Amino acid sequence: MNPLESYRQAQDGMDAVLAAVPADRWDARSACAAWSVVDVAGHVTWGQHQMRAWATGEEYANGDGAPGAPHPATMTGDDPVATWRAAREASVATLSEEALTRITSIPGIGEVPLVAVVTLLTVDTVVHTWDIAHAVGGDSKLHPGLVTMAFDWARTTPLLRQPEFFAPELTPPTDADEQTRLLAYLGRAAWK
Repeated sequence: MNPLESYRQAQDGMDAVLAAVPADRWDARSACAAWSVVDVAGHVTWGQHQMRAWATGEEYANGDGAPGAPHPATMTGDDPVATWRAAREASVATLSEEALTRITSIPGIGEVPLVAVVTLLTVDTVVHTWDIAHAVGGDSKLHPGLVTMAFDWARTTPLLRQPEFFAPELTPPTDADEQTRLLAYLGRAAWK
């Protein structure tokens, strides 16, 4: 799978999980410290706005949904699913071949082509898909190909160890499958 195909597949998984959140579970605690399900939804929605800005070269100064933000739920409006879908549609429309080669500056990473950021957001989306599904008791089985891609990328990216990104690595059970090992690597005790 090329990076854009992986990204769209990860977005499809997030979309399905968001659409399945029961109305009374948006405030459920997630695996992300201090974030509820709706906060995680706000964070991934923010990511779509940020990706659109990077792709178009526009300035986007709204940090309400950024990693480590205290209340990303402010990004979701009254309908988290519709807000996510609108942000996703607007973002994907900007990801042309030309945009993917645009050099952008990412704190903690440096100057990289946008296609590298697509991979970062793919990993973020995959993990947060699990965070939401797990928090609401939904189907938390992730696409195996995306798990492999995310785990391979995560193990080679020191950025993920910055405090605002993912939690410290946990030790999974010795018989853990690849999804459980990926989640443990990013601070989630999926076996509990």
